[in-house]
Amino acid sequence: MTDLQTTAAELLAAARTDPHGRSAQLVVHDGELRQTVLALVAGARLGEHSSPPAASLQALSGRVRVEVGDEVQQEVAAGELWELTHERHAVVALEDSVVLLTTVTGVATRPHG
Repeated sequence: MTDLQTTAAELLAAARTDPHGRSAQLVVHDGELRQTVLALVAGARLGEHSSPPAASLQALSGRVRVEVGDEVQQEVAAGELWELTHERHAVVALEDSVVLLTTVTGVATRPHG
């Protein structure tokens, strides 16, 4: 079991001392499923990157912006959940933020459960 509030607070504290303004922890790794808590200080940016086959972004605190090229694709605020598209994108923290990134990295090759 992971206490997301405690993890979020710890990662945000670590992000505030990190030269890149970010900190992350993988909290679930089950086959192709991964869930990562990611903390970003205001202004911190995750450079453009590709999306996995399926992904969602849930803001636990703060507010982030997902950008595709020079365009704003979506802003996600605390309590909101957004399904990421399959386009290359970047993420920018508009304020100190913690998000839960859920990804599926491939297609299951065996039944689960």
